[in-house]
Amino acid sequence: MAITLVNPDGLPEIDAYRQVSVATGSKLVFIAGQVAWDAGGATVGEGDLAAQVEQCYLNIGTALAGVGGSFEDVAKLTVYVVDWTPDKMPRFLEGVARAAAKLGVTPVPPGTLLGVAALDVPDHLVEVEATAVLD
Repeated sequence: MAITLVNPDGLPEIDAYRQVSVATGSKLVFIAGQVAWDAGGATVGEGDLAAQVEQCYLNIGTALAGVGGSFEDVAKLTVYVVDWTPDKMPRFLEGVARAAAKLGVTPVPPGTLLGVAALDVPDHLVEVEATAVLD
């Protein structure tokens, strides 16, 4: 794999993800923000943050597979959550854990989580975009 995930000394160690990813590959892959749509364009998990997070991560995995990669090639994630408040973290992490188990990847790469007012359609609670590096 072209990505190595690390927690450098002096930064908090967080179980769910690593603080730094080191990329050594030569092909950059930028994946558009993925929402909780299935292959047919229907929203998965309407009103359920964990289900939508899971679907977004699975969609990232599908996009990567389509270009010869896997979730292990992800260098960084950016996550947008509608009306984010810290009390939503357990449901968010539940969705991440379910997706990670299905994708066979733990921990997940570093990321940034941003609260937003709205996404493309009212049913979408979360959107995830990724940058990956392939050998």
